[in-house]
Amino acid sequence: MIYCEEINYYLDYYENNKEEFNEERILLIENIVKPTLLRSDIFFDKKTYYNCISFVERWYYRLFPYQKFVYAFVFMYADNIPIFRVFVIEEGRGNGKDGFIVPLLHFFTTQYYGIKDYNIDIVATSEKQAQDTYDVAYNILKNNKLNFEKYYEWNKEQFENKITNSKFRYNTSNATTKDGKKTGAVLYNEYHAYLTEKSVKVYQGGLGKVPHGRIFIITSNGDVRGGPLDELLDTCNKILKTGNNLLRYFPFLCKLNSEKDADNQEKWIHANPSYKYLPELRQAIMDDYLEQKERPSKRSEFLAKRMNIPQERDDLVVTSWENILKASYKDIENKIARDYKVEKNQAAVIGIDFATFNDFASVGILTKNKDNSNEYQWRCKTVICSSNKFYKDIKFPFENIGQKGFDDFIVVNTPSINEELIVNWALEYFNDYDIKKIIMDSYRYKLLKKTFEKVNISEENRDNPTGIIRMIRYPASIAAIIAPKLETLFANGNLNIGDSAMMRWAINNTCMKPKKDGNMSFEKVEPKLRKNDPFMAMVCALSGIDLLDEEFEYVYF
Repeated sequence: MIYCEEINYYLDYYENNKEEFNEERILLIENIVKPTLLRSDIFFDKKTYYNCISFVERWYYRLFPYQKFVYAFVFMYADNIPIFRVFVIEEGRGNGKDGFIVPLLHFFTTQYYGIKDYNIDIVATSEKQAQDTYDVAYNILKNNKLNFEKYYEWNKEQFENKITNSKFRYNTSNATTKDGKKTGAVLYNEYHAYLTEKSVKVYQGGLGKVPHGRIFIITSNGDVRGGPLDELLDTCNKILKTGNNLLRYFPFLCKLNSEKDADNQEKWIHANPSYKYLPELRQAIMDDYLEQKERPSKRSEFLAKRMNIPQERDDLVVTSWENILKASYKDIENKIARDYKVEKNQAAVIGIDFATFNDFASVGILTKNKDNSNEYQWRCKTVICSSNKFYKDIKFPFENIGQKGFDDFIVVNTPSINEELIVNWALEYFNDYDIKKIIMDSYRYKLLKKTFEKVNISEENRDNPTGIIRMIRYPASIAAIIAPKLETLFANGNLNIGDSAMMRWAINNTCMKPKKDGNMSFEKVEPKLRKNDPFMAMVCALSGIDLLDEEFEYVYF
């Protein structure tokens, strides 16, 4: 069995104070740590570990017990390969994440670690965030110049050890020109702000060129749902629950066990492992807690960033992220998609929405589950025009196209989207379904009218009630009609959208805002970069939900 005084101290503390440990840290100790310590094939580099502790505590700060505990697992190897390749550290805001991880990374560049060209790359979504993290180490060098100038050269962008040639540098997640770097370890800071994994893959591509490649991810939670952090935490939770750790992760996740614990001060340590040691942190959390009691709009931020329990504001979001996942998966934990059950010539309604022909356009079909008349099924196709000037900044991982969950959209590199493509997508549904109506608003219909007329699909009106095209003439009124029904469908699990990252993203990009008359309207969370065309196409189709029953009457908007 591996012996380390700092590990044993933390484990003894755990056994005697389990009420201070959240579920994820308990699983880490029971399913990952204890089995690892019993392995006979592991070499614990105790000498280098204690050199690291001495270096950090001399030049930076005295480490807390939990920090020494995590550090120890960095220096465990099997066949000279680190036992743990990826360290995922989730703490509430204010716990000293930079002070926790930067000193360790600085140590990797030293002659005491002793690996040549062991370069450190700090990555963040903004240059300021990346530089602030870099400055933690830079300021140590600058303020102790006489001690470090023999071993280091430095400037405001990077420093280099003269003996090991190891560099410590910062980068932003705009990673288009960063491929090919020789990297020993990568730090992804505030991972909750990452929107895609594009930059992650680029920097990880530099690993493997020097020994002991490692990845460190340190973050609080945030308000980006369905992004890299959610996927990462899903992976971590599977590892913690099963103990199956072929990926070699060390997930040190600190969060509340439930939202109700946010009102219990004794539970705050679950998300804030530095809570006992930092009086200023205790006061800052209390200040934020009291403020969110007075200002409910602050509660979402308090829960997400202080307690790592992400929430949406109930008065703004269309539905919760949990409900969106429930609409996609019959087994959320294992990402098993909900079944799509239809039969030939089943009644269906088509919904269409787009803003302009050089942006997004979505066409989808609404049906009932043939085995469950309470369940409504929605499947959608979306085309995206990459010539749009905002395309590169749109907050969706287009590079995953074709992968599981990312197979219901295409990207066209043309000046605009061909309107015939949209109409043809709608016409394809006629081969398998009894299409009752194609529903869109009047503005969209005017843009597509000639194309529909070419294939003899007519507009529904008072003189032609059997026309296929139904126009929503007052789009602003649609939320008042659809919102209550949609809320019920989500809450009862009776909406099935399938495994569609695009659809989940579009729903989560939509908020409900009150109008002067007291009714609600569907709006984009952010007008240029958070698209919701697939959601609005679904709303159009839902406005004709009664058409899926055998008996119906025409309703005009």
